[in-house]
Amino acid sequence: MSAGSSVAAGPLAGVRVVELGGIGPAPFAAMVLAEMGADVVRVDRPGAPSDVDASGGLRRSRPSIAVDLKHPDGVAAVRRLVAGADVLVEGFRPGVLERLGLAPDDLLADNPRLVVGRMTGWGQEGPWAARAGHDITYAALSGTLHAMGGAERPVAPVPVLADFAGGAMYLVSGVLAALVSRGTTGRGQVVDAAMVDGAAHLLTLVHTMLGAGEWTDRRRSNVLDGGAPFYDVYACADGRFVAVGALEPQFWRELLRLLGVSVEGDQYDPTTWAEQRSAFETAFAQRTRDEWAAHFEGSDACVAPVLSLEEAHRHPHHAARGSFVPGPDGSPVPRPAPRLSGTPLGTPGPEPVPGQHTREQLLAHGFGADEVEALLASGAVVQA
Repeated sequence: MSAGSSVAAGPLAGVRVVELGGIGPAPFAAMVLAEMGADVVRVDRPGAPSDVDASGGLRRSRPSIAVDLKHPDGVAAVRRLVAGADVLVEGFRPGVLERLGLAPDDLLADNPRLVVGRMTGWGQEGPWAARAGHDITYAALSGTLHAMGGAERPVAPVPVLADFAGGAMYLVSGVLAALVSRGTTGRGQVVDAAMVDGAAHLLTLVHTMLGAGEWTDRRRSNVLDGGAPFYDVYACADGRFVAVGALEPQFWRELLRLLGVSVEGDQYDPTTWAEQRSAFETAFAQRTRDEWAAHFEGSDACVAPVLSLEEAHRHPHHAARGSFVPGPDGSPVPRPAPRLSGTPLGTPGPEPVPGQHTREQLLAHGFGADEVEALLASGAVVQA
């Protein structure tokens, strides 16, 4: 079991990962790898984390060492750690790793089996590669943001679309694919994971339907974007909402039956949609959200209450599956996913103070005691 982790054995047990500390998607990817059982050590900057670095609980489940990457001995120490690792995860802008003296080509020369996972917004190359950005900007340029929101304007999503779905999880899948490839070729490689690429790829279904003439490039004019009344969100008597996703005809008929409404014409005939929507709006407005949830319980009408963040973890389904577990501070957080039958994932471990594990981790990674003390004395590394 790694220091700072609750993972005793998982599907990635034995895989050594060095993470160069940052914010957002790269730490999330490293957290996923750690909770899959990888031996992840996070390299933090010395000192207390900034408000941005400390936010979000993404430093959990792995130990931290503090290294001054402006100190040549600090860079040499990291390069030595990476020489004995399977994976490096970093989320700097293009060129920063090279300027630090940790260019991937040099690292691969030291360790030809290394997988270098690079997380950026725009990718390692291209006209926008050096630009700053955030989830909303990557979603905008990918076309994904355009597809979200009301008919009048796009709506800013919670920053999970490009950052985590299009970024971190694509980095994780790329790293895992590279490790599998290494098992055949014996060689590592560089994984260039760009959030803008992943955000675009998530819309593969929509782009395919658009090319086939089955999708209109206008929000809320399609079956799957709220344009169809049987795939939308409705207000209830208490001002809360239910989500309806009755796409298949048999589910649609069940929806009509349980709502107690009837409409003329075919479900998928757009000329009937205004009538359907009006009937659904009127019906759902007659009861509270929870009354409707109870009414539809056990049915295949594909109706679910829209739960708040504070409500979700208390839902009986999540409770039965243990979908939420206590986080490092005791508050509920989503359980790591997915679930594996033979090598289960760990539960969230604590968030360390930057540099909390510097001495023990360097010793565990092959540094001698005298070397560690010399690095500490020089300020190249810091023990919290």
